[in-house]
Amino acid sequence: MTWDSILTIVRNIVDIAVVWVIFYYVLKNFKNNVKMSLLIKGVLIIVIIKIFSMWWKLTTVGLLLEYVLQWGPLALIIIFQPEIRGALEQLGRSQLLGRHKVLTVDEREKLVYEIIQAVDYCRKSRIGALITIERDVSLSDYIEKAKPLYADLSSELLISIFFPNNPLHDGAVIIQGDRISCAGAVFPTSNNIKLNKRLGTRHRAALGIVEETDAISIVVSEETGRVSIAVKGEMFYNLSIDEARMMLIDELRPKSVETETTIDEEDIYEEDN
Repeated sequence: MTWDSILTIVRNIVDIAVVWVIFYYVLKNFKNNVKMSLLIKGVLIIVIIKIFSMWWKLTTVGLLLEYVLQWGPLALIIIFQPEIRGALEQLGRSQLLGRHKVLTVDEREKLVYEIIQAVDYCRKSRIGALITIERDVSLSDYIEKAKPLYADLSSELLISIFFPNNPLHDGAVIIQGDRISCAGAVFPTSNNIKLNKRLGTRHRAALGIVEETDAISIVVSEETGRVSIAVKGEMFYNLSIDEARMMLIDELRPKSVETETTIDEEDIYEEDN
């Protein structure tokens, strides 16, 4: 085997690897964007119907779908321009390694403990709160427009931020790694028709940010004191403190961690409480 043939093989391997990495990150970001996921599903349905019409020789349906496929891409770009722009911006904000992934087990334990302590206090005192944890998709655009803090995370600081009459209590706190990056952040509100109409701006903002990114948002209702968590485009309502804690542990844990570590971390939290 000559050097030229070896270089050709290596070049082909690198070429395929680069394509798969790009493909992986595109699908990953589309999955985290609910609107883009629905758009892709719609395109796939049209393609499937087109194949079905060709198979069964449905002339009229096939002709109509041919026009749709011919002019569809241009129409999609015009109609879904905001969503496409948002997806491209999201790709640009993506981080190869989210800050939560480089935390040690002890740091993750402290992170969840401090958040849950603050949430429990706000729940009992009927103090509204919105805490968002950054993961792989950067929230720097929202941090830049908010009040920068860059402070060590503590339950006391979180409680003081959301305490009534504090100028920053209406916005969201954004956590990067184990530090509070900013307070008073403003998120886009969700237009999800399935969202309960009784829920206020905090819940809609919490769902809105997780529809566009892979962040985790914890909400405490000012009226009822109920705790909810928004993640992966869904809202989980009226959680107990234990349920909220276990959900945070599960979502913040690196997926490569083995089951034994998972069990150990849960046992540690049970002992602490």
